[in-house]
Amino acid sequence: MERPAWAPQGIDISVPSVSRIYDYYLGGSHNFEVDREAAREAMRFMPGLPKIMQANRAFMRRAVRFAVSEGITQFLDIGSGIPTFGNVHEVAQSANPEARVLYVDHDPVAVAHSRAVLADKKLAGIASADLRKPHDILSAPETSQLLDLTQPVALLLIAVLHFVEDQDDPYEAVAALRDALAPGSLLILTHASYEGIPLSEEEAGRTVGVYRNIKNPLVMRSPEEIAGFFEGFTMLDPGLVSMPLWRPEGEADQEDPYAFSGFAGVGRKA
Repeated sequence: MERPAWAPQGIDISVPSVSRIYDYYLGGSHNFEVDREAAREAMRFMPGLPKIMQANRAFMRRAVRFAVSEGITQFLDIGSGIPTFGNVHEVAQSANPEARVLYVDHDPVAVAHSRAVLADKKLAGIASADLRKPHDILSAPETSQLLDLTQPVALLLIAVLHFVEDQDDPYEAVAALRDALAPGSLLILTHASYEGIPLSEEEAGRTVGVYRNIKNPLVMRSPEEIAGFFEGFTMLDPGLVSMPLWRPEGEADQEDPYAFSGFAGVGRKA
């Protein structure tokens, strides 16, 4: 298998990666045939997956603009994936040129490509770390270089918590991050759920099976379980809702039905 020039040495390009599959859904070019095969298999059971990812990114952009409008100038985006057009730093810095953004991912391709994209950006950077080890994120040199944790931060957990299994205690990871953030900080998250998908749970479960087979289990949680991540935060209106329904800027009800799969919410730390 030929290794593209942008692929870091030492990574196994025969193993699919969640961040590269996501890149493929969004029409990106930083993915391998093994990622595309897994994505096509998942889409065979759930053809609306690219639409779900687009709704996810549209929510993220609205939430980032909201955070800037609330005076927040620091962003910590964990599980950030491979940079594509309209990323957090572009959205935040177009609203406030002084906004600082730290991306965090554990996928070597996402980290290497982010470093290349951000090479000339003084106010944005990338740290190689895993959400399951929040203290590694908080103690990373890039964190202290870019962020002042004594001031409010917008913590973005976009489409990442559903890849953390219960045995790895995602609630504890979010709580550790929350406790490190200043009052006034925001939690911005999206999470997959069987609720809202325009398929039966059995049909949708076949897509979940594809992720399990590539050793990246997709954990579907109920709205009540997702709301549990906001412990210690005050949920802001309109609460935990389908992604297009969170402060839509246009006609949300005109969206593709798949866009309403999963949930999004924003909370503020008291």
